[in-house]
Amino acid sequence: MTTTSATTSTTAQGDDGAAAERVASLVVAELERVWAAIIRRHPDVPPVVVTLASGTVGVPAGSITLGHFAGARWEHLERGDLAELFVAGEGLARGPRDVLGTLLHEAAHGVGHTRGIRNTSRQGRYHNTEYKKLGMELGLSVAKADPIGWSDTDVPDSTAAEYADEIARLGAVIRAHRRSEHVALTIGAGAGAGDDGETGGGEDVRASNNNGVAALCGCEPPRRIRVAPSVLTLGAIECKVCGEAFTGPDEQDKAD
Repeated sequence: MTTTSATTSTTAQGDDGAAAERVASLVVAELERVWAAIIRRHPDVPPVVVTLASGTVGVPAGSITLGHFAGARWEHLERGDLAELFVAGEGLARGPRDVLGTLLHEAAHGVGHTRGIRNTSRQGRYHNTEYKKLGMELGLSVAKADPIGWSDTDVPDSTAAEYADEIARLGAVIRAHRRSEHVALTIGAGAGAGDDGETGGGEDVRASNNNGVAALCGCEPPRRIRVAPSVLTLGAIECKVCGEAFTGPDEQDKAD
């Protein structure tokens, strides 16, 4: 089995431009190779299209979506449907071992997809005991993190030793990472257009939302309310239909 990549390269000129174009593509190529190495060890892991993008757009400050697996998101002209593996550019800052952990975490979801095992609920946020089994099968240590279930995964020393070559190769190509959308970015004097075409000039670019956050319950499909984050921290808001607490984006996005 092989993987297919999709990423956006930058347009630049000269030697520096050529180097800039390789920042993302080298990482994506290595992510593909690591995924192929996981498939060799676990044949039920499906082939994927690898995407590298932001994991902090649309999530609350302090949160990051490190990775995500989704089945049949791409349609190939010859091979039919392909799954998607998303990896956050911000997560590259965590280092190659943790990046491997993200891939193994998502590969466990991939095995569940191949075998038809329901391993999550609440739109993929809650990881049940079936996911715990799959994560351990892939070589992860798995701990429970309420209220999102068995989603706290880590790469133990034994698995790191097994994937030592892959970790080393990832370390060799990860030379940059994406800034969080939640970090103020000062655009230097004389800079050109900022993000979304806005003109730079020393402004602080910050993410803010004064309308509260979306909180979801355990119903299928979940019911949604908007609430101030400070209210959520005061205690559980229980859904009278399913009996479960509404969870905010911090709990929804930690693991996936």
